[in-house]
Amino acid sequence: MAENETPNPPTAPAPGGFVPPAIPPNSLPSPAPSSASAAAVSNLPHPRRTSLRPGSIKEDKVRNYVSDKMLHISRRYVKHFAIPHPDDEITGYKSMAELCKDVDDVINIIWLSGTPSLQIPYLLNIASEFTTWLEGFPPSPAATFALLRKLDHCFASLLFGYDIDTKETLPGFENGLRAGLSRTDMVRCKSVIERTRVLVVEVMAKEPADEDPDGDTGGQGIQTPKPDNDTEAEAESDRLPDMSDFDDGDDDDEDELLHMNVAQVYENTLVKLGEILGDGGGVTTMPMSVD
Repeated sequence: MAENETPNPPTAPAPGGFVPPAIPPNSLPSPAPSSASAAAVSNLPHPRRTSLRPGSIKEDKVRNYVSDKMLHISRRYVKHFAIPHPDDEITGYKSMAELCKDVDDVINIIWLSGTPSLQIPYLLNIASEFTTWLEGFPPSPAATFALLRKLDHCFASLLFGYDIDTKETLPGFENGLRAGLSRTDMVRCKSVIERTRVLVVEVMAKEPADEDPDGDTGGQGIQTPKPDNDTEAEAESDRLPDMSDFDDGDDDDEDELLHMNVAQVYENTLVKLGEILGDGGGVTTMPMSVD
């Protein structure tokens, strides 16, 4: 009979859980699956269904985890400028991409918590610290723009009260936007965003770090043999391609892509903040000096 059939075991965690009991205290769970996950666009995990209860053990565990990770990132950033020592337990970051990976992990946990009272202050802190970190490394466009797109998604979604990709109501916003950013938070967020947009232009204008500071190509560079006389030089010039055919076309394409990425930094968030704060919601145009 249908009444006696055993239902299939649930595949998702219970609504109230954030850290399953079987996981050690210093660990956090993988993101819960979702039929309408934003992961395909923003690469963010799907948040838990309900916000963590204020003052609960689970909320404290998330706070402690994020605080410890942020302290670890800060220490590794400082070590980047120090002379390495074999006995160091903490090694400095070698690139902006390496730092972005650690920050990305922290953002994922913050978003997974589904708790605006944690998400808003921690994400604002990360966005602010990011302006400092960004200046400490040579340009790393792919990692930098990917992380900024993720932060933009988070802030814009918190301003709307729903995920801007999936349109799902965020945990904590079931009764409206009262759990969202305060006006003070919005002003601070807008200030950080405007500073970041200007700084990104300056950083991306820098030359990337040379893999070999001595300029040695290791035998892999293209070398043109020196002709023995004028006749050989003329013959060689006939065989070589006309370098005017290889102007800066490819570089222009790369510059155009870079300019587009710079223009889109925090675009969704800045437009929404402009609407709320009353300055028309326009995205300011910045000089693009990334020659």
